[in-house]
Amino acid sequence: MKQTVSKSDFIDAFKDYNREDNFSYDGLCALYDFLEDFGEDTGREVDLDVIALCCEFSEYGSALEACENYSFEPDPEEDEDDQEDAALGWLRDQTIVIEFPGGIIIQDF
Repeated sequence: MKQTVSKSDFIDAFKDYNREDNFSYDGLCALYDFLEDFGEDTGREVDLDVIALCCEFSEYGSALEACENYSFEPDPEEDEDDQEDAALGWLRDQTIVIEFPGGIIIQDF
């Protein structure tokens, strides 16, 4: 049995599971859009599993912030914008990166 989930349903599911603090509103919208695109691009149905998504993806304010949890070390000679670009590029080489205004979501690795 299949149920189509709207963006509003998706966001409400996180509230229902008391996981609304795992992602910002904008982050949830970006994650929903990513999952919708992934399903369309691959032809595979995506199941809504709130707990699994919270375990598999994390939201950060910036790529540099995300890299604090991993082995990336920014070049101290670069300015902050260049460090952010380098961190973003490094993350893209490692995992899925979902960018949105105000932050990023990465698939944890």
